[in-house]
Amino acid sequence: MALVQMALDSLDFDATVELAGKVADQVDILEIGTPCIKHNGIKMVETLKAKFPNNKILVDLKTMDAGEYEAEPFFKAGGDICTVLGAAGIPTIKGVVAAANKYGKEAQVDLINVSDKAGLAREAAEAGAHIIGVHTGLDAQAAGQTPFTDLKTISDLNLGVKISVAGGIKPGTVKQVTDAGADIVVAGAAIYGADDPAAAAAEITSLARG
Repeated sequence: MALVQMALDSLDFDATVELAGKVADQVDILEIGTPCIKHNGIKMVETLKAKFPNNKILVDLKTMDAGEYEAEPFFKAGGDICTVLGAAGIPTIKGVVAAANKYGKEAQVDLINVSDKAGLAREAAEAGAHIIGVHTGLDAQAAGQTPFTDLKTISDLNLGVKISVAGGIKPGTVKQVTDAGADIVVAGAAIYGADDPAAAAAEITSLARG
């Protein structure tokens, strides 16, 4: 059984909160996407946490430097998970881990554009990362890439940490990623692009629970 994370990618503050309201009861984690958090800042974290206390809030900072310094205000504001780029290196990852541990929260290491994903995942787990994110970005998706091979590679390492998978996930691929070892399934366009986002979220969650 996997958790379901909804990616909120809009720059519009009110539209983001409105969409979150439609899907909050159907998903486990509300993700404030990188463009959204850059545009709207810490107020978005505070607002979503206040309105949707039963959901975990993931702040997709994609931190590249100054890990603890950058992540701490977002954990303090109510974020439950903050992301750090695997490409940032272990010292920065350790900084985000330290901030997460200080507040009893979680640090997620994003493997996007990391060449040695298995090696970095091992190092990140040893550094205390709570979640490894297997992530095929939008530009890579447009070029036809998927996260499935990378997911199997990381799952087979048996690192003892949670694995999140993102990258064009839709109802038809949910079972594939959960069977391959995903603990968190991230859906974005499959939900917010649907005519009925709540129904789309419910379908994906039902599949992930199966």
